[in-house]
Amino acid sequence: MANQTHDYDVLIIGSGPGGYVAAIRAAQLGLKVACAESRETLGGTCLNVGCIPSKALLHGSELFDEAANGTLAKFGVKTGKVEIDVATLQGEKAAAVKDLTGGIAFLFKKNKVDWLKGQATFKDAHTVSIEGKTYTAKNIVIATGSSVTPLPGVEVDNAKGVIVDSTGGLELPAVPGTMVVIGGGVIGLELGSVWRRLGAKVTVVEFLDQLLPGMDGDVRKEAAKVFARQGMELRLSTKVTGAVVKGKTATLTLEPAAGGASETLKADVVLVAIGRRPNTEGLGLDAIGLELNKRGQIETDETFRTKVDGVWAIGDVIPGPMLAHKAEDEGIAVAENIAGQIGIVNHAVIPSVVYTMPEIAGVGLTEEAAREKGEIKVGKFPMLANSRAKTNREGEGFVKVIADAATDKVLGVWAIATLAGTMIAEAALGMEFGATSEDIAYTCHAHPTHSEAVKEAAMAVRGKPIHM
Repeated sequence: MANQTHDYDVLIIGSGPGGYVAAIRAAQLGLKVACAESRETLGGTCLNVGCIPSKALLHGSELFDEAANGTLAKFGVKTGKVEIDVATLQGEKAAAVKDLTGGIAFLFKKNKVDWLKGQATFKDAHTVSIEGKTYTAKNIVIATGSSVTPLPGVEVDNAKGVIVDSTGGLELPAVPGTMVVIGGGVIGLELGSVWRRLGAKVTVVEFLDQLLPGMDGDVRKEAAKVFARQGMELRLSTKVTGAVVKGKTATLTLEPAAGGASETLKADVVLVAIGRRPNTEGLGLDAIGLELNKRGQIETDETFRTKVDGVWAIGDVIPGPMLAHKAEDEGIAVAENIAGQIGIVNHAVIPSVVYTMPEIAGVGLTEEAAREKGEIKVGKFPMLANSRAKTNREGEGFVKVIADAATDKVLGVWAIATLAGTMIAEAALGMEFGATSEDIAYTCHAHPTHSEAVKEAAMAVRGKPIHM
């Protein structure tokens, strides 16, 4: 328990997936814990304006799409004229967010975690000030997450609803006629696909020559084909140099990424989704002598200690993928390390998922990165040859398994499939235990399931899938 000199054993700044998980785990381990959070609700970006609300809109828009565009009719379900009531959809999204943020508040009470409302600023390495009050802790964990990266010349104003960021993109009161998404990464494609399904004409403008930076090359190529088939216009190798809003219309200025003649593009809504940056402003890091790296991140060792004794950091403010589940795992690990146990995160096996339809998922190395390290073997299996996907008329995509040529150890798995996000868990588990492609190939998979495609792709590494 807290010694006489400090109010708390652990004080965590931020209650996102990293912070709230660290707080609960530390409390479970018998420590006296507080969590500082300036939002009105717990859960950070992810629960309030990120992963959770976006999934509600994605799910609702997929149901609409199935009803409106003939998928249900193909299976004999007659619906008549289908309309979308955006207000009801937004209400369902809000209900999901309320349930989940309220759930964390309940878990805080249950585990005796004190929620200190307000922004925390360091006075010294063991003291923070929150809303004019001072609190001390033996250990302080920075888990302040990230926020939207601004784009120079394109001024976001969510209140006006013309040029919006991801937060505004989740709040639109009606389906726009035309939407331009700046950024062909995960957030832009997910939100762009929501409004495209509901009826907007969507154009994605991406500076690079392909969508989804950081993902496997085959996946990036296939994703572009899938989104184009769905009616998204893709403007690759293109940069946005400015935006002007007149009334309810934005006019963007575009030019080739390599430079060249500019052109204009009008839209009812522009979504700026070029990435996220660490939240470190207002923390008073200079008061404790903690400087940031070139990317504005806080550096830690593998136990999540910073160079300042007693100060730790996890999640989006430190290097690595800005993913909720990465932050959660780090939250558990940092709490265990503070409690004198051994908390480890295997950063080589962190899955990433794009929740479009079909979903896109990967874990481990891309084929390109694996080839740079040595000889590999690759097995691919198309979803079109998977009996469950075929029966459901969900034949788009593939599963790809990348293995070391000499040892057969699985180095990476990539998939495009309606259930790719769920299927990738098997690959991550296998890789965590050092599985070979043969291990996966000789594991019995239930038939007929989408997951059989993982088994067949593993069989294909040695050149022997059954169904193709």
